[in-house]
Amino acid sequence: MRNWFALLAISLGFSAAAQTYPSQPIRLISPFPPGGSVDITARLIAEPLGAQLGTRVVIDNRSGASGNIGMEAAARAAPDGYTLVLNTIPLVTNQSLFDKLPWDPVRDFAPIGMVATSPHILVVPPRSPARKVDDLVQLARANPGKLSYASAGVGTTFHLCTEMFKDATGIFVVHIPYRGGGPAVLDTLSGQVDLSFPTLAAALPHVKAGTLRALAVTGIARSPLLPEVPTLREAGLKDFQFSQWLVLLAPAGTPPELVGRLNAALRQVLNSADVRAKFEAQAFESLITSPEDAGKFIASEVPRFARLIKTRGITAN
Repeated sequence: MRNWFALLAISLGFSAAAQTYPSQPIRLISPFPPGGSVDITARLIAEPLGAQLGTRVVIDNRSGASGNIGMEAAARAAPDGYTLVLNTIPLVTNQSLFDKLPWDPVRDFAPIGMVATSPHILVVPPRSPARKVDDLVQLARANPGKLSYASAGVGTTFHLCTEMFKDATGIFVVHIPYRGGGPAVLDTLSGQVDLSFPTLAAALPHVKAGTLRALAVTGIARSPLLPEVPTLREAGLKDFQFSQWLVLLAPAGTPPELVGRLNAALRQVLNSADVRAKFEAQAFESLITSPEDAGKFIASEVPRFARLIKTRGITAN
């Protein structure tokens, strides 16, 4: 009987808190350095999200260890709706890339909703003889180990996307890791490497200028920013899908009524013309989901990337 009263008291406490929520600023953890896609997106949604909720949303940059520092801080925060975290693909890959990670992407977080999505893009230097995906695949098969690709570093989306492409096509292309996406794109431009899979945002100006040749985008559908560029699925890789996405999360145990309140506010933000225009300037599109659908998506991405990382022998340790 005592336990029943205790549970009732907790439930009533949560209900009272939900009625007055939010009564203080909300902290939004960005687990990556300023200037990257996660930090930029966090800053784009913080003000309008705060306006929807009637409070301020304050960005807390907790970068380091491929996002693990910020994610651990978020996982350990009180589940009261006053700490949120924004993350992207490392949310579902770090468990496989690092040993003994102190946080789990499914166990330790309550999804609020997906936020945005953008494909990567397969590009080659202008001097490359490859003008379509099949040309590149045939060139790599005829010259195993002689072609190289640039990435932004081991375990980055540039790297994982290319390894997924290699796994799907069976080609052998040498990995050249760089310290960031900028140098990787520059050496693809100059022809120091033969191909790369940068983010659409990183490659778009160069594709538009003709200094990079786009062969395909990695999403399910063509990008409205480059409608003439086919998808890898259209190029023959029927099951290929790799998109950068961002998801808003709260610590596990956050009351469902607060999760619902946050999701409703997020939907309003993502539906606004102003935010959509700002996303487009970053080569992103709004991605609106329920908390349940976001959770199912995250849960499905974990084993998909775990298989890729294991198959390709990738490790960040």
